[in-house]
Amino acid sequence: MSVARCNCRGVHEDFDRCYRAVQSRDTRFDGWFVTAVQTTGIYCRPGCPVRLPFARNVRFFPTSAAAQGAGFRACKRCRPDASPGSPQWNVRGDVVARAMRLIADGTVDRDGVQGLAARLGYTARQLQRLLQTETGAGPLALARAQRAQTARLLIETTAMPFGDIAYAAGFSSIRQFNDTLRVVYDNTPTELRLRATATPGDTTTSPGTVSLRLPVRAPFAYAGVFGHLAASAVPGCEEVRHGAYRRTLRLPFGNGVASLTPAPDHVRCTLVLDDFRDLTSAVSRCRRLLDLDADPDAVIDALSSDAALAPVVAEAPGQRIPRTVDEAELAVRTVLGQQVSIKAARTHAGRLVAAYGEPVHDADGALTHTFPSVEQLSEIDPSHLAMPQARRRTVTALVAGLADGRVVLGPGCDWAAARSQLLAVPGIGPWTAEVIAMRGLGDPDAFPASDLGLRLAAEQLGLPSDARALTARSGRWRPWRSYATQHLWTTLEHEVNHWPPKQAA
Repeated sequence: MSVARCNCRGVHEDFDRCYRAVQSRDTRFDGWFVTAVQTTGIYCRPGCPVRLPFARNVRFFPTSAAAQGAGFRACKRCRPDASPGSPQWNVRGDVVARAMRLIADGTVDRDGVQGLAARLGYTARQLQRLLQTETGAGPLALARAQRAQTARLLIETTAMPFGDIAYAAGFSSIRQFNDTLRVVYDNTPTELRLRATATPGDTTTSPGTVSLRLPVRAPFAYAGVFGHLAASAVPGCEEVRHGAYRRTLRLPFGNGVASLTPAPDHVRCTLVLDDFRDLTSAVSRCRRLLDLDADPDAVIDALSSDAALAPVVAEAPGQRIPRTVDEAELAVRTVLGQQVSIKAARTHAGRLVAAYGEPVHDADGALTHTFPSVEQLSEIDPSHLAMPQARRRTVTALVAGLADGRVVLGPGCDWAAARSQLLAVPGIGPWTAEVIAMRGLGDPDAFPASDLGLRLAAEQLGLPSDARALTARSGRWRPWRSYATQHLWTTLEHEVNHWPPKQAA
């Protein structure tokens, strides 16, 4: 059960479907749309536990930004702006979805609307029209809603002065900061901080540190995604410590360290940042890394219809795709891992991290460097690539393509174009391109049919093990073949399926 999108401009089938979700207080729809009540001027999550409003007083909006633009403020009880993101922006490959992924990464705050439009190959006017039609708000309004949420996180989880928070969240002035919080939350910054202080829970006072809960849609089979990330962790850049997966982040304004601890209904996230202006990007990238905005119910419904897959799905429903915080990093690591074990791939990547990554200070662990940027890898010394000549040439060709723009990977890239660009790199074939599309770009329908582990798992379940026959069979799993791949991988006795790792248990 899922809502493809909310277009409730009047009383029709979409309105009835949304209102039924509100009547049942169905939390699965949190993030898909928001419910605004005209008599109170407040908008809520569909699962808000408040008294059910009359249908005649209700309006539905596809985004919090659209509700704010119509004059509604966020409910103080259910905090709708902090709900999981809409899954449609991750599963769609069109320009609106690409724009939403870039806005979530902070592109508007850094580059403006013109910069966002240029990244997508559209004019600012065209982009405004497309976003307004689909989301009920333009890029500036969507970015404004995100700034408000970032400001509240900093107010509630740090002791930073409000002036510093205003600029860290992306506001151009203290006045704009104060006015926006009053409109969106019906509270001043001081009142928000007092409310947070009065609420039991974790508080963070260490300089440069933010602690927050990343919401997630249940069911959440976190062992799969965390086990995979732990097994492939690159020394110096990633580690598992005290039940948390930790890694360094290379961000627009500085570096950071993320510590992620899973729970059945959320992920505890602690961020240590050089510059608080990177908070929005850091949170967005952590959510992408863990695939937290997925729609597990849609995946479960689709894959369970196949009798061979149904038992596997039922055993661990809610699988997430182990993704990445940086698409170029994932591409390089995937090429390094061609035809070698996970342990060997970690060793290769670890050499690059130690030789070219930026040093970081990690007071709480053993992280030492960021994963190097494309620019840092452009002058790579062949001695740091202890691998066959053919794969060495592939790594250098990929880095060169990423550096000069012949290969474009990122949250706003076109998935089909990215595949074509990758396949044009000597030494990159369908398996590599599909793994990068699946784990790097987040395409929910990527399918690395020639993967040996995938074929072995398929054979054990009585599915075709030949790549061509398996691809034909996978047609019934569309558009969720990436999730079918992850479910099949979980049936193997392999270190990627153990969380916490055996050596760290």
